[in-house]
Amino acid sequence: MIGDSPAIAALRNYLPKVANSKATVLVTGATGTGKEIVARAVHELGPRCRQPFLAINCAAISDTLIESELFGHQRGAFTGAVASNKGLVMQAHGGTLFLDEIDAMAHHAQAKLLRVLETREVLSVGAGRPVPVDVRIVAATNQALEGLVASQQFRADLFYRLNVARIHLPPLRDRKEDIPSLIASMLRDLNKRDNRSVSVPDSEMLQCLLAHDWPGNVRELRNLIETVFIDPPLGPMRLDDLPTVFRNLFASYRRCDYEMPSPEVVNAEKGRLISALQETNWNKAQASALLNCSRMTLYRKLAKYRIDRSR
Repeated sequence: MIGDSPAIAALRNYLPKVANSKATVLVTGATGTGKEIVARAVHELGPRCRQPFLAINCAAISDTLIESELFGHQRGAFTGAVASNKGLVMQAHGGTLFLDEIDAMAHHAQAKLLRVLETREVLSVGAGRPVPVDVRIVAATNQALEGLVASQQFRADLFYRLNVARIHLPPLRDRKEDIPSLIASMLRDLNKRDNRSVSVPDSEMLQCLLAHDWPGNVRELRNLIETVFIDPPLGPMRLDDLPTVFRNLFASYRRCDYEMPSPEVVNAEKGRLISALQETNWNKAQASALLNCSRMTLYRKLAKYRIDRSR
């Protein structure tokens, strides 16, 4: 989990504890915040890491097929069942099953999932008796399940079974201080993938990225950064490197009246920034506290003066 915000720092501390427990996990958060990444982290940090990790989007499977997909079926159980199918629950035996958009699961499938959680047994369609299964369930939703329970669109008993270890991912607009770290990580991945050397955004572009509210969250940010690699610059990313649709989107954020202060002021401020960072071993949260400024302000100044630890 990338970032220096309090929410991400707390999540990094909490994830290993959840991973090493046996609790069922419910991950909540808006679309694009990284719920599957959290689910994979729970799997990979825990004792099941060498066993299967399987994922299914419940909203992508029709109500008539979800039961067979999850719990399996016997040959001849219904028209078209020419062979037996173990189902994802049994395929994930010993490991983790990630159920994304659990709120979209049909009611009859919710009842069978509840039975799996309560009895640790699975009954496939057309089978005479259940079989034992050892699987950890991690569910995710971008909806408020409490509201769906109140309106009887989601089973209350299943909600209580799922809502044991609750992990909430805040939207990117609430943790904008993580944007520079996220961009740096994305650039490392994309530069390696495409054998490029695109570097971090210049100060004007970073100001726009920090001003945007990111309704699509981290996924939207990644998509924007990836568009730059269609026709990549040789150095820092600039607004002019973005497609027209993004330049128009950021037009209202541009600071056309920006003026760089005098060299003396620049050198003094850069010196204070670097001293604070060195004193805190480049811990930006501690450095911003030492400088008596917000982390957002610190990030803007680092971008403004192009201060980077690697330099």
